[in-house]
Formats: sequence, structure tokens, C-alpha cells
Amino acid sequence: MTVKIILALIYLAVVFYLGYKGWRETRRASDYMLAGRQMNPFVMAMSYGATFISTSAIIGFGGAAALFGFPLLWLTFLNIFVGIFIAMVFFGKRTRRMGVALDAHTFPELLGQRFQSRFVQGFSGAVIFLFIPVYAAAVLIGISRMLEVGLGINYTVALLVFSAILALYVITGGLKAVMYTDAFQGTLMFVMMVLLVIFTYSALGGLTPAHKALTDLAPQMPANLKAGGMLGWTQGAEPFSPLWLVIYTTIIYGVGIGVLAQPQLAVRYMTVASDRELNRAVLFGGVFILTMTGVAFVVGALSNVVFFKNFGKIAVAVAGGNIDKIIPLYITKVMPDWFEVLFLLAMFAAAMSTLSSQFHVGGTSLGRDFYERGLASRGRNEITVNRVGVGVTIGVTLIWGLLLPPSIIALATAFFFGLCAASFLPAYFLGLYWKGMTRAGAITSMAGGFATSFFFLLFVHAKEAKAIGLCKAVFGVDSLAAGFAKGSGLWLLQFTDPNIIALPVSFILAVVVSWLSPRLDEGHLRLCWRNL
Repeated sequence: MTVKIILALIYLAVVFYLGYKGWRETRRASDYMLAGRQMNPFVMAMSYGATFISTSAIIGFGGAAALFGFPLLWLTFLNIFVGIFIAMVFFGKRTRRMGVALDAHTFPELLGQRFQSRFVQGFSGAVIFLFIPVYAAAVLIGISRMLEVGLGINYTVALLVFSAILALYVITGGLKAVMYTDAFQGTLMFVMMVLLVIFTYSALGGLTPAHKALTDLAPQMPANLKAGGMLGWTQGAEPFSPLWLVIYTTIIYGVGIGVLAQPQLAVRYMTVASDRELNRAVLFGGVFILTMTGVAFVVGALSNVVFFKNFGKIAVAVAGGNIDKIIPLYITKVMPDWFEVLFLLAMFAAAMSTLSSQFHVGGTSLGRDFYERGLASRGRNEITVNRVGVGVTIGVTLIWGLLLPPSIIALATAFFFGLCAASFLPAYFLGLYWKGMTRAGAITSMAGGFATSFFFLLFVHAKEAKAIGLCKAVFGVDSLAAGFAKGSGLWLLQFTDPNIIALPVSFILAVVVSWLSPRLDEGHLRLCWRNL
């Protein structure tokens, strides 16, 4: 225990030093919100990756991989191809250039300035502030479960202490402090994940024996998963079965595409000085994401073999049905003691890097985008307003962390990614590439995509609809789709991610309404396209 405490204190000392460095260099609103637009490409890439990959990916989705197996590796492919390559090359460069031309400091402000709409900025800020605490709570739950299992700390105490540590440097230091600490934390995460996959394959006799053992373990698949269509951890699920739809529409499609409209990631494109930094960041980011998600999903699936070999039970049985505890238990029960200490620090890093960015973007969305711009409230110090917004975001996240049920991490992450995609992606993408995209088209697309996604979450998609209970209260059923004939397309909608419907609806609304509504002023469009 003494070694754990000493290493934790050294780690926190480095984090607080970097937070202090960020605070010392923060003097203007652009420093607090955009790190002065002069960030090093390595720092930017590691901050982007460390924000992208958190305890929700490693612990939550690692636990999901223990249920669903290797098919989750398709999400790793999308994370790299969509989340890194397409994001930085096709979105990042134009976002940076247009952000400079319009002097935008936040993601909602970029949209609001592009469409000359205070409503667009205020609505975007409100959506982000209201729902990013749910995603942040998923990350907070992940590290708190790790502390609960690894150090025996009470779950509620872990939530409170961890949030207080983050609040110290995020509220004071702004985005510079966030990105400096992200780069350090991302480097630590990378090293520990490499060691984790090496140890796991070594324990199982190498690559081929490990994968063969996982294939041979298929008869141990729980009955409820078999009933949902699962064939095995390497075999995947029966095509178009309920669990096949969960894996490919919610986890892979919902998260893999939703990353393009993540406000805490998009703002990082605007922190570098030129496109050259973004080009360099692609390599750093690609290697980082491959290591983080690839290792988490592989180890999550193979944990079934290790647990069965050592304890005679598969992973979900060892965790008592709570998949959020699978990776923490794997580390504490299987790995060497010294690795447990270092991995715990890596999870500290993963959680702190993502949460700091979530708190920062939630706070600036409330302070700058909703309060200052959406409500047209001026006259107060911008940095102070945003710091208050960050504090409120942290408080709301704490409440969600105490209220959300077990096995929620992956689901809460997919929920936020999907909601952002339906609400923002069409307006964001078409706003960068199509001069014909109008203010009315953006407003209709954002409101329509949000409403469609939210309706499906409340009344159709069974996982959320049943947990929330509104559909049951109003219509007497857990999901409106449950009343249709079993096996039909409409019955299967209860297992299909809302974004399969909501995102196309949002795109159609954006295009059709833009065709029917007047274009924006040509002088404004020339300004938007000045650097493109």
C-alpha cells in the first residue's frame, strides 16, 4: 500500500505541475478555451487521443468485449479510419481554417458563426451541457470502480475525491492545463496497454493458442447471450439477431461515426497553428488509438479464457454480472502486484484526461455558448463565466455518477456519441463543405435530429426506454417496437441504435430545407471560405 501511495503522489505532483503551467500561461479567453491556438502537434495528438480514449473505452468497452468478443475490433478500425484519418484530414483542417476566419473559440460558436445564428450556438451549447455529464459520469464510474476494486476505497468517496482533484486544475488552468496533462497521461496509458497485451498473450501461450482457446470456450457462452444470437467470442453473433444489432448498430456504428461530432474533440483542431500540425498528429493519433482500443477489446475478450483457466468461470460470472468490473478484476486477480499499481495510475490518467476535456467543453458550452451568446448576457469576465460553467458541469456529473445503474459505462458513452451525431454532424459537415447550407437548414437539421434521436431513446430503443420508464408509464410497454411480431423489422427496432434512423433524418432535413430556404449573405460566405 505504501508503494501505491508514493507512486500516486508522484503522479499527482506531475499533473498539478502541468496544471500550474497551464494556469500560468492562461491570460486571455482564447488561452482558456483554445490553448492560444499554438499547441505542439504531439501534445495535440496525445490530448485528442487521451480525450477520445478513456476509462469508458478501456473499462466499459473492455467489459463489453468480454461479453461480445472480437467483433468489437471493428470499432477499433472505425476509431482509426473515421476518428483519426477522416476526422483530422477532412474535418480538422477545414474546422481550423474556418475557426480562425470566424474567430470561433468553441465548437458551438463555430456552428453559430457559420450560420449567423445565436440560436444555433445556444442550442448546441445547451445540448452539450445537458448531456455531456452523462458521458462524463460513465468515465467517472469507470475509474471509481477501479479504485473500489483495486484499493478498496468506498465508491462514493472515490467519486468525490477524484472530482475534486480534477476541479483544481480544470477550473483554473483551462484548455492549456487540460492538454498538457493529457499528453503526459496519454503517454502513460500507451505504455501500460502495451504491457497488458504482452502479459495476456504470454499467459495464454501466444497468439494462436490464445485465440483457439477462446474459440473452444463457446459452449460456456451464457444462455441469455445465446438466446440473443451470440455464437461465441470469436464467432460473433447471428446476423440481424438482437445482439448482432446491439454490437453493430449501437457499439460499432453509433460510437464509430459519432466521434466526428464530438465537441471536446472538434475543438482540438482549432488549437494548432497550421495544417502541418494536423498532418503530423494523424500518425501519433492512429498508433495511439490502435493500441488503446485494440488492446482493451482483445484483452476483454481473452479475459474469459484467463478467468476460466484460473477460476472455472467466464469473465461476467467472476464480475457478478457487472461488466464494468471485469477489467478491474482482471488486473487485480491475474496481473502482478506491481502492474496493478501502474495500471491503476494509467486508469487515473485515462479518466483524468477525458474528464478534464468533458468538464472543460461542458463548462464553456454553458458559459460562453448558452449564457453569453444564446441568452445574450454580457458584461462579466469571460474566463470567470466559463470557470463557473465548469464547476456546474462537475457538480451535475457527480449527481449522474451516483444515480446511474451498474453496467452502464459503454451504454452511456454510445448514448452521448449518438445524440451528438444526430444533432450536429449534418450541420457541421455540410457547413464545412457546402455553401448552400442555410441557417434554416442547420436549425431544422439540429432540432429534427435531436428530437428523432431522443424519441427513439425514450420510446423505441429498449435498453434506454426500459431504464427510463416513460414509455411504460405512457403506453404500458417497455418499448413501442416490442408489440410487433417477433423477428419482423419493426420488432427488431428495439435493438437497433436510434442513429440508424435519426442521422439520415437529420441529413435529409438539412439538405431539403436548405434547398427551400434563402442562402446566407455572399459576403459572409466569402469570409467563411477565405482560408479554405
